Amino acid sequence: MPRRNRLIRRPGALIGMILRLVAVVIITLLVVSPLLPTLTAAVGMRGPGGPLAGILATFQFTPALTWLGNSLLVSVTTTVVALVVAAPAAYALSRARGRLVSAYSLILFVVQSLPVVVLVIPLFILFAGAGLVDSLGGITLIYIGLSVAVAIWMMTAYIDTIPARLEESAWLDGCSVFGGFWRVVLPACWPGIVSTAIYCFLLTWNDYLVALVFIKSNALYTLPIGLQSARTPGLILVIVLPPLILFGVLHRYFSLGGIAGALADR
Repeated sequence: MPRRNRLIRRPGALIGMILRLVAVVIITLLVVSPLLPTLTAAVGMRGPGGPLAGILATFQFTPALTWLGNSLLVSVTTTVVALVVAAPAAYALSRARGRLVSAYSLILFVVQSLPVVVLVIPLFILFAGAGLVDSLGGITLIYIGLSVAVAIWMMTAYIDTIPARLEESAWLDGCSVFGGFWRVVLPACWPGIVSTAIYCFLLTWNDYLVALVFIKSNALYTLPIGLQSARTPGLILVIVLPPLILFGVLHRYFSLGGIAGALADR
């Protein structure tokens, strides 16, 4: 009741609250609207058992579980390897200074600016000679190469926001350089790690071109290629749900509170 009275006495506050609600509704519609055709197609499948039976039939009459496993294996492997490589590299780029570091940063920028279509033919020739065409390991190597440069850039930008005095204090307490990175910097940049992980996962999960060119066997298809061959609405829902679940689980870590808490403890 007191809050309501304050809003009545202050029309500006009421207008501001209404505008915020309208903005939230508009943003929500913009985010959800691309998913509506997918959900409508999947839920609207006709069949004797209703929409759920139609979705289950997707797994019964197509190798959807195999494709799902392939996509998860490739995406998770790419994400883990990219993070393991990017985290120490980003820390080195963030804390080091000099012309060599600037040159390396420029190389990363050029590499991540190259479109995938430019790299496909040379990589196909190279991988064909190495026997890596039509293998999950081959496309995983490509995805790792495509993800690492951007992952380093993303994590470097986040580590730049972490004051160097945090690990310097750890060094004074007896930590090694790696110990300061492992015990201080990584926990403080957890939101940046989560953002980078989601980016790497989605880059691999949604890719169509690389898998189309390098994978020929039906048993090695990833979900986007399987969707193109099967053309079932239920498979669309299978592709959309894992990224949504991943983001729903990890969204709580998109916060700068870790840095604030670390600074408060020093």
